[in-house]
Amino acid sequence: MVREVSGIKCTFAPQNKIHGYMNWIILFVAGLFESGFAFCLGKMKEVSGTAWWLWGAGFLLCLIASMTLLAKAVQTIPIGTAYPIWTGIGAVCTVILGIIFLHEPATFLRLFFITTLILSIIGLKIVSH
Repeated sequence: MVREVSGIKCTFAPQNKIHGYMNWIILFVAGLFESGFAFCLGKMKEVSGTAWWLWGAGFLLCLIASMTLLAKAVQTIPIGTAYPIWTGIGAVCTVILGIIFLHEPATFLRLFFITTLILSIIGLKIVSH
């Protein structure tokens, strides 16, 4: 679709519900890859030699996938909404992975604040257009 804005012809992709929902799914997957690269960094701290390089390769692959998917998602989701949701999903999943696999503490306050972060992510999704 081509529209004229201030005398300049601009091309806009038609928006439909399926396309909009797909970008929310893409954003969620991008957040999972963000936690993947953070987890790889955590594992790199624990190993050396070939294992360090393999976890480093995993870090780079997850980083590229996360950034690429985030860039795709912001085509229809406002960056002011997408970015905090992306980082929030990454943060929540990273904390969970850290507790399960890296033996990080699961204190009441830590879980309480992760819960408030989850509620904030849901709130941003609800109020977004």
